[in-house]
Amino acid sequence: MSNIHKLQTQEQRYDQASQWIAKLDRGLSAKEIQALHQWLADTGDNRQVLFKMAEIWDKMDALSRLSELFPSTPKPEHGTPRPYLAVAASVLLVFASLCAWVGTTFPEKFAGRQYLLGTVVDRMYETAIGEHSSIHLPDGSQLVLNTNSRVKVNYTDHHRVLVLERGEIHVEVAHDNARPLSVIAGDKVVQAVGTAFNVEINSDQHIELVVTDGKVLVAVHQTPGKNALEFGPDILPPSSMAVSKGEQLVLGGEGEEEEVGKIKPEEIQVKLSWREGNLVFRGESLEDAVAEISRYTQVEFVILDENLKKMRIAGLFKAGDVKGLLLALRKNFNISYQRIGESKILLSAQ
Repeated sequence: MSNIHKLQTQEQRYDQASQWIAKLDRGLSAKEIQALHQWLADTGDNRQVLFKMAEIWDKMDALSRLSELFPSTPKPEHGTPRPYLAVAASVLLVFASLCAWVGTTFPEKFAGRQYLLGTVVDRMYETAIGEHSSIHLPDGSQLVLNTNSRVKVNYTDHHRVLVLERGEIHVEVAHDNARPLSVIAGDKVVQAVGTAFNVEINSDQHIELVVTDGKVLVAVHQTPGKNALEFGPDILPPSSMAVSKGEQLVLGGEGEEEEVGKIKPEEIQVKLSWREGNLVFRGESLEDAVAEISRYTQVEFVILDENLKKMRIAGLFKAGDVKGLLLALRKNFNISYQRIGESKILLSAQ
């Protein structure tokens, strides 16, 4: 049976609800209360899942707090204590329901005792063209996949390894000195203890790295393609290059020069705008912009005029919104379009 995990919105919703329950336990700040209101307002399913989580885990204090924050929520009743046998039966029923629910909802997280004791993970995650998804890893790290990406996550007692097979990921690494987190892309290794960075395998099969927080070490691994299960704590070779916050590095092929360069905060924001489902252009050529847009759709764009390819464009576009893109190109840049079937669009000057 395939162990490729298709990311689902409902799974993410349960993850987020679990985090809110934990925050309710320790008390919410004014900013967090506002954020909770917004999260519950996003969709009615969020409210339903949150209360379901609180009830399943028997978080009476959390339910009471929710009833204070949201007056329409009934407070949990604290009536006469039930007889011992009734309480025992109720606990067994909740436990049995919880096991059945957890087993079907999070098979990769609660497959056994290993998750609770050692955060052992061995899963494959992928997104289709036009999708981007977030994963809360069991060590507290946050992994975000961009369009058409595939990554293997392997945790053992000795290492945390992500093998990026295609696409682009952004990682916020939970601090763990004993188990640095390593991202392997091709024959390159990026390693961090507690930081944040972005890794992309571009169309030329070069590795693009941008560090958004902290510092990482980068090196060429001597055994590319090795199974992540075989890696030990010495995954990073002795000769490595340091890349710090606000710096980027393009890792090319053999013999190509690799230099660390500075990248401005606003440029980082533009480069990572895909995490909000946006594409931002600030004077790129139409040819380069169309190449980037094409990553998020099955539609093929053909620019008929060579001079048009060099036209500079700027603006914010929703990733995958082909109709909105075409309207903006026509209205703001005098670029006309012609559809050829369902999967091809010709672009020309008006």
